Amino acid sequence: MLRVAIVDDHQIVRAGFREMIAAEIGFAIAFEAASGEEALEQLRVVETDVLLLDLSLPGQSGVDVLKTARQRHDGLRILVLTGFSEDRYALAMIRNGADGYLCKDCSAEELLGAIRTVAQGRRYLSPRTAELLAEELAAGRALAPHEKLSDRELQVFLRLARGESVSDIGEALHLSVKTISTYRARLLEKLEVNSNAELAAYAIRHGLMMG
Repeated sequence: MLRVAIVDDHQIVRAGFREMIAAEIGFAIAFEAASGEEALEQLRVVETDVLLLDLSLPGQSGVDVLKTARQRHDGLRILVLTGFSEDRYALAMIRNGADGYLCKDCSAEELLGAIRTVAQGRRYLSPRTAELLAEELAAGRALAPHEKLSDRELQVFLRLARGESVSDIGEALHLSVKTISTYRARLLEKLEVNSNAELAAYAIRHGLMMG
């Protein structure tokens, strides 16, 4: 039995995915979670094969959960299932440890196929993600500055863009204020901006805001 967990802050969305999965022979719901913190707590105690992870969550974002889950749970397969299009986050998430990336408007057939694919230890790439990857490999598509960020840099960037303070980010990520300040300085340089307000404007311009 393939144990699948659903992490999304909207109950109606979880219910829809639960219905699709529960109806499939050989699939079982491991747990549901409405926040990143709840998901990480459940992963400690509930055996899970595949985690369906939304990016936009209250508290710890899906980016945070992806990084932490990757560190703690070696055998866990993580399929990002989000409302953000592939053009915005797919390559960054794949690069930072996701086993697949899928938009929420997918069909039940596509979702179940993606779950099976990652459960078998393979990467799931939607046609659009595969196209983006091919363009990158062929050097036909220049990466945007944010697509070159490491997972930790991306975490800090998205939190700064939401208006969180350096001290709050340090507390949330269990890092010192000095370390977060170093990341902030690096982000300003890499994204070629001069302030937190410009970081936020960059995130909005590229459709990266997660609430």
